[in-house]
Amino acid sequence: MAEKRVVLGTAGGALGLGALAAAIGGGCAAPLAVALLGVTGAVALARLTFLLPYALIGVATLLGVAFWWTYRPLPACSDGSRVTTRRSTRILVWVATALVAGLIVVALI
Repeated sequence: MAEKRVVLGTAGGALGLGALAAAIGGGCAAPLAVALLGVTGAVALARLTFLLPYALIGVATLLGVAFWWTYRPLPACSDGSRVTTRRSTRILVWVATALVAGLIVVALI
């Protein structure tokens, strides 16, 4: 059970950093930022664009940890049986990866 919380926490962190990367990258999309946030908000986002590479590195690291936790060998139980599946966790990690990839594409456009 603790393992699932770690994976969910890692995936949540990756999603959070992906959202941060999208917000920082929004400074590059000046017309959209001005339309959504006004001139002051667009200027504030433009000042944060230097953080985009660091946010992307953080996202890639957290997704790597999430994939490692999800696809590592299944632990054996004390009675010799094994946990049968991690399908829902794997689906969650792939959904998080797709969402982060979409946010990165939006941020870099």
